[in-house]
Order: sequence, then structure tokens, then C-alpha cells
Amino acid sequence: MSRVSPRVLIVEDDIPLARSYGQVLARMTRQIETVYSGEDALKVFRELTPDLVLLDMHLPDMSGLEIIEKMTDASNPPGIVMITGEGSIARAVDAMRRGASEFLIKPVNGDKLRTALENALELRRKRNAQKQAVSEEPTETFGMIGQSAVMQPVYSILRNAAPTEAPVFITGESGTGKELCAEAIHNLSRRANGPMVALNCAAIPRDLLESEIFGHKAGAFTGATGDRQGAAMRANHGTLFLDEVCEMDLGLQAKLLRFLQTQKVSRLGDDQLHDVDVRLVCATNRDPLDEMSVGRFREDLYYRLHVVPVPVPPLRERAGDILLIARSFLKQFSDQEGRAFQDFAPTAQRALAQYGWPGNVRQLQNVMRNIVILNDAELVEPWMLPPELRSANAAGNPLQIPTPPQPIAEAVRQPQDSGPVETTRIVPLDDLIRDAIEHAIDHFNGNVTKAAAALEISPSTVYRRIDTRKSSRHSEPGQAA
Repeated sequence: MSRVSPRVLIVEDDIPLARSYGQVLARMTRQIETVYSGEDALKVFRELTPDLVLLDMHLPDMSGLEIIEKMTDASNPPGIVMITGEGSIARAVDAMRRGASEFLIKPVNGDKLRTALENALELRRKRNAQKQAVSEEPTETFGMIGQSAVMQPVYSILRNAAPTEAPVFITGESGTGKELCAEAIHNLSRRANGPMVALNCAAIPRDLLESEIFGHKAGAFTGATGDRQGAAMRANHGTLFLDEVCEMDLGLQAKLLRFLQTQKVSRLGDDQLHDVDVRLVCATNRDPLDEMSVGRFREDLYYRLHVVPVPVPPLRERAGDILLIARSFLKQFSDQEGRAFQDFAPTAQRALAQYGWPGNVRQLQNVMRNIVILNDAELVEPWMLPPELRSANAAGNPLQIPTPPQPIAEAVRQPQDSGPVETTRIVPLDDLIRDAIEHAIDHFNGNVTKAAAALEISPSTVYRRIDTRKSSRHSEPGQAA
């Protein structure tokens, strides 16, 4: 807990119940304040700034949901445990979306009440620690690099949704970081000490996907030689992340819906139902509404999953983050490969910022790895960038990049002769190519891979030219033994 004796505010209009709650909580703190109306609750909240609030859903003067909204607007909101005599999933989800950490149904025994408040206090401590980390390192949040305005709503949703049990539906193009969002939700949740099991529905054959999610008994199908726990059972007491969930066929979607409703797993070939306790997080690179409209995604499953939507923007909309992310990858890969890279030359920075990044953060990561593997210097020069970045910017217009110090430039340079043009020697094309390749290999100390990258040809082309050159030398008159 964040302090030895946390401050607790009890808001309950039933006086005997309020007293019984106070007696239970006296074991964990001496700082307890009890009020019996919503107005008094807000007044005492402003004066006491409690760490925890035990809040009744129905009060004589206002709803507990209204009180939650006012309390969570504070600079350092408390952990809130909502308690009510009328329980429903809709009410619980609504309370948690507004900021409650726990939702309990009356009557509540003492151990369950203390556990709920201790969990709420621990979640509050984690949130405060995360906020402190963000203030100390503003460029990284939940393991994601970036400060752009379009990412702030994403961080806010993750921060508020993580402590709840509500399903989360993450959408965005491939490579935008949807799995990082899922990991953040798990790491900031009360399930952080449990497993997180991730499954990519698009990477598994459809006839095997049900077994991967729910498991099977030996003999359930050809090749099922033993019992297998599926991802849902392995994620018990943790988080199950289903990536590319729109790839799931309609029959399996129906089974997933039943699982969400019952929290029970039925393995293939097994008549027994197994209780599991998992929080489900899903993601897709498609538009789920479009998939639903054409009949590829069940409407009832959509509304069951789409409780907390998290739309992740593409990298091209995060202009201020591109260089921050690129520098992070550059440092990471330079450290791994023992390179000297420190930053990007100004023209290279401009090329990175102007490019459209259709593959998003994953493409940027691969570009940085490629640069570090094929080059070594303190600055990334524009000629080290892959051709697609050098040839066009985000608007499709050529980017003016200085000509690199490549061997071909030396090979085609005309002799500085004041004589008539007719006396200038015409060099055969094959000789130019040969000289350029040999110059590049010498420049990179015999490294054919780097030479080929600088010449923008494949290493196999370089080796073929070398072999052709050797063959031609052996076939010249006087070369035979």
C-alpha cells in the first residue's frame, strides 16, 4: 500500500451498513470518514483528499456515477470501490469506465471488502508511479515513444481502461503498435502478475484456430495425440490478447461469444467445461463496422467486445514522433551491432519526416536496422537511406538529396582537358561498371554486401560481375597455361 494508514471515505446512506464497513476497515486504517449523502461526500472529498472511497451507487440526493466523475477529475483521484444492491454487467462496466476500480454487490463480507479496497489502493499507486515516470521521461509512455497530440487520447484511454475488467478493442493499421497497447493494458491492470497470452488469429490456419484458443483432448482430430490447453486456459487469471480477431470465422466467433458470456472453456473433444478467469483484449487492422456490415463479423460479438475502443493512429499522422522513434531505434541497433551512430544528418531527417511510412512503426524499425547493419558512421547520411525514402517524399515529389560519394560518380567524371570534345576518350560501359564495382569494394574494405548497397544493386550482381571478369581474364590470349 502507498502509506501505512491510508485515508478512506465511506459514502453510504444506510447508517448501520456504513458503521459495519467502518468496523471492517478499522483493521487496515485509522483514518476513516463517513458521510451519508452525495453533497457531503464531495465536500469532505475536497477537504480530506482521501486515498480510497467506498461509494454506494444510490444516494438520496444524487447517483454514485455522478460522484465518480467529479472525483476522477481531481489532479490525484482516489481509488474508488463502487457498491450496490442491484448488480448488472452494464452498471459495472459504466462505473468502471467512469473511474471505479472495483464493483461489489451487496451483501459484501469483510474479507472481500478489504481485498477490494487493497486492490484499488494498489492500482492507484501504480497509476501515480506511471504518471511520475511519464513526467520524468516525457518521450516514452507505456513503452511507446512519442509526444504527438494524436497519441495523447490513446494514452488517456489506456490509463483509464487498464485498471478495469472491461474488454478492450484496439484498431489500427498493421505496424502501428497495437500489441504494445495490449501489453500496456495488462501491465497496468490488477492482472499484471498473471500471464498475458497473445495469439495472432491471422497467422494460424482456420481449422486449427479453435484448438489454439480453446484447446483439445487427445483424439479430438487427426494429429491430436495428447491433451492440449488452449490460449484461454493458459491465460487464466491474466489477459488473453487476440490479434487480428476479424480473421476468425463465424462459427468460432459464436464460440468466443459463449466463452465471454460464461467464462467457461469447452475444449475440442471434451464434454467437460473448465472455469477460467481472463480479461480479453482484441485487435484488428480492419474496420470492424465494415466487416459487420458485410456479414463477416457477428453483430452480437462486436457489441460484446467493443466496450472500450482504442483507435491507434498511423505513423504518418504522428509527424512529431517520427524522428523520436527513429532515434530510439538507431541507438538500440547501434548498441547491439557496435556501431558509432549518434544522429541523422539534416537532409536525412527531412527525408524521414516527409516519407509516408505505409508500414508504420514496424517499417521504420526495419529501415533503422538496415541502415545500422550496412553502414557505420556518427551521422546517418541521406545516401544511406533505402531508395524509397530517397526518391519521394510524403507528397510524392522527389526529395533533393545530395549525390552520395559513390564510385560511379568517380568513374563517369570527365578528364579536365581544355582540348576539343572530339579528343575526349569514350569509356566503354562495361569498363565503367567494372571500375565502379571495384572502387566500391575497395571503399568498403572488401565488404561486398556494403558495396552492393551503396551501388543500389544486389550482392549477387557484384559476385556475377567478379566471376565474369575472372573468366574473361582467363580466356584472354597468352593467359592459358
